[in-house]
Amino acid sequence: MAGGLIALLDDVAALAKIAGASVDDVAAAAGRAGTKAAGVVIDDAAVTPGYVVGLPPERELPIIWKITLGSLRNKLIIILPIALLLSAFAPWVITPLLMVGGAYLAFEAVEKIWHALKGDDHASEVLTITDPVELEQRQVSGAVRTDFILSAEIMAIALNEMGDLSLPMQAGALAAVGVAITIAVYGAVALIVKMDDVGLHLHQRPNATVSAIGTGMVKLMPILLTALSRIGTAAMLWVGGGIFLHGLEVFHLTTVPALVHDAAHAAGTVGGGALEWLVQALGSAVIGVVVGAIVTIAMHFVPKKKAH
Repeated sequence: MAGGLIALLDDVAALAKIAGASVDDVAAAAGRAGTKAAGVVIDDAAVTPGYVVGLPPERELPIIWKITLGSLRNKLIIILPIALLLSAFAPWVITPLLMVGGAYLAFEAVEKIWHALKGDDHASEVLTITDPVELEQRQVSGAVRTDFILSAEIMAIALNEMGDLSLPMQAGALAAVGVAITIAVYGAVALIVKMDDVGLHLHQRPNATVSAIGTGMVKLMPILLTALSRIGTAAMLWVGGGIFLHGLEVFHLTTVPALVHDAAHAAGTVGGGALEWLVQALGSAVIGVVVGAIVTIAMHFVPKKKAH
């Protein structure tokens, strides 16, 4: 009896070790995937605050919460099962899908730059809607649609980092990435959109130092939103171009990727790892500009020419 109990305890201990190793593998894969998806995450956090423009302050957090639920639904209910099916039955599709997503990110960034150069103001169009319910529904649905594209790209990047993990472990890692990134992004967005309200509250306090901090927060808000928008655009070019370069390598079209890698390696021998990373990122961004410009021309100028 004692021997059987010891054997059972040994089996339990072995299973616990396997489970612990599995958890470690899932955590490691989720961490790698989260790092790879950082550029898309930055853009997601930069884009979303624009969807509360023109809405009452008391509705900002409820709307962010609705967008958060929509993002979780996108990732966990729609994209996650599709990603697992592709991983199990058509893994060869993942790289082309990543390249399409990278081209879309580059297109979005180039289109933002193009609209900025033309002086287009999309916020003014939103402010012409007078019905608050219609405005809120439009903003939430628009944010969730945009989130679907970014979420699909995040999950595809994450899936590409799963390596040889089993299907259940891939599911666990993808779910962990989806939930963690969603909480991080929309938690940050909630802090950003309420920063001016907090600053205004502090500004009204009698203490001069606290009041000055509040004034600084209010003045910082538009600068922060502008900086986030520009960082997000740069991140889209960098990530989109990098994904496209990786896809070219997978299909053995190595001429352009080799040029970027060689330039980055040469810079690294002179200035160290930081300079190597910077040159690699700039090279990826240049590819992003080229790809995004091609898609932008195809989307906007070619149809107009045919119509004319």
